[in-house]
Amino acid sequence: MSNPFSAANSLDPEAGFTQTPSVGQAANDLRAAAGEKAREFVHTAEEKAAVLKDRAVETAQHLRESATERATQFKAAASEKATAFKAAAADKAQHFKESATEQWQDTRVRAKELHVTSEDYIRQNPTKCVLGALGAGFLIGLIVRR
Repeated sequence: MSNPFSAANSLDPEAGFTQTPSVGQAANDLRAAAGEKAREFVHTAEEKAAVLKDRAVETAQHLRESATERATQFKAAASEKATAFKAAAADKAQHFKESATEQWQDTRVRAKELHVTSEDYIRQNPTKCVLGALGAGFLIGLIVRR
C-alpha cells in the first residue's frame, strides 16, 4: 500500500501529487528531450544516407557491369560482321581476279587469231595491203601536218 490514495485517513494536500518542476528544470527537460530527438533524427538520417549510398554504389556497379557486358557483345558482333565482310570481300576479289584472268586469256587468244588472220590476208593480197598502208600513211601525214 504505497499508494497514498489508498489510505482514507491521509489528509495531506500534497499526497498523491508530484511536485511541479521549476521553469528552469522544465526548460532543461525540454532541451534534453529536443537533443535526444535531434540525435535520433541525425542517427536515422545517417542510416538512410548509408542505405542510399550503398544502393547508389550497387546501381553504379550494376551499370558498369551492364555497360561492360554490352561493350563485349558489341565487340563480338562487330568482329563477327567484320569477319563476314572480310570473307565476302575476299570472295568478290577472287571472283574479279578469275574474271579478269579469263578475259585476259580470251583477249590474248583473239589477238593471236587476229594476227594469224592478218598474216594470211597479207600473204594472199600483198599488193592491196601495201597500197592500203601507203594510203593510210598519206592520210596520217596530212592530219599530222595540220
